[in-house]
Amino acid sequence: MLLPAEVIKAKRDGQELPADVISDFVGGITSEQVSDAQIAAFAMAVYLQNMNMVEQSALTLAMRDSGRCLHWPDLNGPVLDKHSTGGVGDLVSLVLAPMLAACGAYIPMISGRGLGHTGGTLDKLESIPGFNVNPSAQTFSRAVRDTGLAITGQGSDLAPADGRFYAVRDVTATVDSIPLIVASILSKKLAEGLDGLVLDIKTGNGAFMCERNRARDLAVNLIEVAVMTGLPCRALITDMNQPLARNAGNALEIIETIEFLKGAKRQPRLADVTLALGCEMLLLGGLAENPIAARLMLNRVLESGSAAEYFARMVSTQGGPSDLLEQPAKYLAAAPVIRDLAVPRNGFIASMDTRAIGLCIVSLGGGRRSIQDNIDHRVGLSGFRLVGEKVNTGDPLLTIHAVDETAWQVAAAQLLDAVVIGRRKDTLPAVYEHI
Repeated sequence: MLLPAEVIKAKRDGQELPADVISDFVGGITSEQVSDAQIAAFAMAVYLQNMNMVEQSALTLAMRDSGRCLHWPDLNGPVLDKHSTGGVGDLVSLVLAPMLAACGAYIPMISGRGLGHTGGTLDKLESIPGFNVNPSAQTFSRAVRDTGLAITGQGSDLAPADGRFYAVRDVTATVDSIPLIVASILSKKLAEGLDGLVLDIKTGNGAFMCERNRARDLAVNLIEVAVMTGLPCRALITDMNQPLARNAGNALEIIETIEFLKGAKRQPRLADVTLALGCEMLLLGGLAENPIAARLMLNRVLESGSAAEYFARMVSTQGGPSDLLEQPAKYLAAAPVIRDLAVPRNGFIASMDTRAIGLCIVSLGGGRRSIQDNIDHRVGLSGFRLVGEKVNTGDPLLTIHAVDETAWQVAAAQLLDAVVIGRRKDTLPAVYEHI
């Protein structure tokens, strides 16, 4: 018989919880036998007392098994996915998934919405008229089989215990507990039925893991638990001390995705991270023998237009317009006020407060302060200059896309505080480590 208070007491006192006890507690979350107050108490006990790898594995598997798991026994290629811990201008999923599908992988990507200052893949895709981010299980499965990729939300039937658990963590200061992050991420990825997973662990002032050592600890935990639960996994630690793409904001990132796939414009840092993750995924899936071969494959599907065709096919299959890539301006609405913000003085871009930039997009209407908020997909920022880049007074620092003049002025003031112009030219690597 499950006694939630006894489980909480044991973890509060630093005891190791047996797998069956963890499984029963997670079952109680799903059946609502465990109350929100008890979930909160358990989360805080884990936050303070930690969990060893065996406990983390048990929690991950129990949350995976709280709902439906996908299976892909009849596919003729590896089933792969990537996960990012979130950032500003991080549109890697949108460009990488079609690239990998064009290389012969199958990508059943379960993505999320924006959280705090970070953007969400589902919100970006909803900029596209008609795009359905919540297809039925049958439609999703058929789309993966027929087109090689599909992107959907978590839904109520995949790791449902995680959905309830996370909602409580979000309001109880326990979001950044590494064991709970590990179980939350991997339970959903294991439910996808993957053959391999690559993790993009962000670090820097725009990441949830600001310190590199803590990002590395999270990466190591994720890989170890993934392997223990039967999922081959690798990780990269990448920089989030500045926005990753040239644009940040929902429709603006779809526009940049199209430009990237069609070869019109490719921001070098975005390309570096995308190719690095893609190489790891092709190697993990056995589609390439070595990193050089993997990079050649990825460049080939970009330059041939094959990756762009896979993206167009995914958009059409999930309800979006079939000619989005040919006529993006027809479908992706522009903000009413679009104007450059001028560089205030000569110098170099010395640093950016990336979290503040993300919050600026939220205040423009491009993100949510609460779950009930509606998003204005038109607003955002474009044309970011890179850290280390020389700028002159009056040059465009970036372009603000706002709903009205007042919103533009408020954003301008926030951004001038968030971008530091200095004398030193310091550049930042896009990728710090492969783990």
